[in-house]
Amino acid sequence: MSYTQADADRLRASIAKGASEVEVAGERVKFRSLADMRATLAMIEAELAGARGPAFGVSYPRTTRGL
Repeated sequence: MSYTQADADRLRASIAKGASEVEVAGERVKFRSLADMRATLAMIEAELAGARGPAFGVSYPRTTRGL
């Protein structure tokens, strides 16, 4: 599922208002608890952060024997 910053903003606003229903990614969603809403917000924010991050990672080898 593809999320947008607007989805995260809408969910954040719903949490602030205390509403349990919000439209996310074009679907109306009713959450059971505040914990569910926060978990979904964290998932959306992580996905958005990943989309803005680098396309690849860099790793450097570490050795202990002078290789």
